[in-house]
This record gives sequence, C-alpha cells and structure tokens, in this order.
Amino acid sequence: MGTGGREIVGMDVDSLYEFSPSDIRDLRIAKARLENPGLAARLADLVGKPIDQAMRSLPAGLNNAAVEIARRALLRGLNLAIRTLGSSKRVRSRDRLHKILVAGSGIAGGAAGIAAAALEIPISTTIMLRSIAEIARSEGHDITQVETKLACLEVFALGGRSSWDDSVEEGYWVVRAALARSVSQAAAFIGRRGLAEEGAPPIVRLISTIAARFSVVITDEMAAKAIPVIGAFAGGAINVAFMQHFQQMARGHFVIRRLENKYGTSRVQNLYRDISLDTQHLEIN
Repeated sequence: MGTGGREIVGMDVDSLYEFSPSDIRDLRIAKARLENPGLAARLADLVGKPIDQAMRSLPAGLNNAAVEIARRALLRGLNLAIRTLGSSKRVRSRDRLHKILVAGSGIAGGAAGIAAAALEIPISTTIMLRSIAEIARSEGHDITQVETKLACLEVFALGGRSSWDDSVEEGYWVVRAALARSVSQAAAFIGRRGLAEEGAPPIVRLISTIAARFSVVITDEMAAKAIPVIGAFAGGAINVAFMQHFQQMARGHFVIRRLENKYGTSRVQNLYRDISLDTQHLEIN
C-alpha cells in the first residue's frame, strides 16, 4: 500500500471502489492505446528509414498544403457523417473490412506517388471516419447524435503530438480541452441549421483546429509515400498502418467517453491520471 493506505498500484482506493474491475481494465487499455500509438515506428518499419529523414526531402511548402488537404478531407468526411451515419444496425465494428478498403485507396495512391495525395487522402480519410464511427457505435454511443459525430472527428486530432500538448501523459486531456469550445459551438450550430452553411464560423473553427493537428500525420504519410522505392503495394501498407493507428485512437477515445457517461468526466480523468501503464498483459492492438 501507499502512504496511509490510500493507494494501490498507483491508484486511489476510493476510485477503485467506484469503478468496476472490468471498467478499470478498459480504462487502462484505453490509456495505453492513446499514449502509445507507435505510428512513426510502424512507418519506419515499412519504409526502412526514419520518417524525419524522408521529411527533409519533401518540397517546400508541403506542410501548408497538408493543412489544406486535411481541412478539405475532414469537411467532406463530416458531410458524409451527418448525412449517412446511423443507418446500419451493426453492433461490432468492421475493422478488417475498413483496412482492406483503405489499402485499396493506398495502392492506387502509391502507384501515382505524392502527386495523388490531394485526391487519395480525402478518400482514405472518409473510410477512416466510417471505421471510427463504427467503433463509436460498438462502444454504445448513438452515432445519430451530432455530438457523437463530432467526437468521431476529434479522433483525427489525437493522431499526432504538437507543441501545445503539455506532456505525453496528459496530452489526451489537453487536446480534449482545446477542442471543447469549438466542438460545443459547432454542435449547437449544426443542431439548429445543419450543414447548409459549410463556411459558417463555428464549423470552420472546429475543422481548422482539427486539421492543424491531422496535417502533422498527413505530412508523415506523404513523406513515407514520397520515398522512391515505396511503390503501389507499400502505399497500401502505409494506409493500413494509418487505419490501425486511428482505429486504436478511436477505441481508446470512445471507451473513455463511455466511462464518462457512466461515472462522470472528473472521476474518469482522475483515475486516468493515476492508473498504471503496465501493459505487459494487456491486448491493446
């Protein structure tokens, strides 16, 4: 036991009494997913060299282009989510199917090289959004609700770290807090008027904020695909790595949201910060 018998394995005893054992395990796995994405390592394994080395060979101004590609991809994905999600009654998420679909778009994009990014990335992003939405539904969330659909978009902001993440441990909650106001304003606007005005300030602010972070990941993808020896099939493998990455982020994100609905945000956040990350016996992939 810790000081005064208040802690066990780094967790507050009162929190242990409030949470069921299965929910504590789910939260630990969610934290492991969100804090150990490993995307850069996966890409390095695929392309045979560090991504930062490939980044140095990219054309000047590509970062700005990546932001614009991300913004357009997310806006189209949001449109699709608002219009079509929720029609299926399927409970389990079809993770493997979406990996196959995104691999196909990656093979086509890989064959054309980096020049095809502006066409291929919106397609793969939409497929990833559908997969994320199915994961949300599999965790018990109502994807007909605007808040859940916007939470699906939040996953794309969890894909990469930036300078305004205070620390690795608290990065997830920093991102959530940074997005909270924009998400709330966009949800209120869409609830009243739908997406009839795509250029409305609340929607633009949310998309721009998420796109700024998503573009970091897109730039990594473009760097990997820009390596001359990549080719079509490796392009598909890179897309699968990205899909697996965002599926992992989505699973962690929507498990936490499910637990928030059950226990309240403050209790979940406190336990998340205290919980140990001994992942030796956890299945997080």
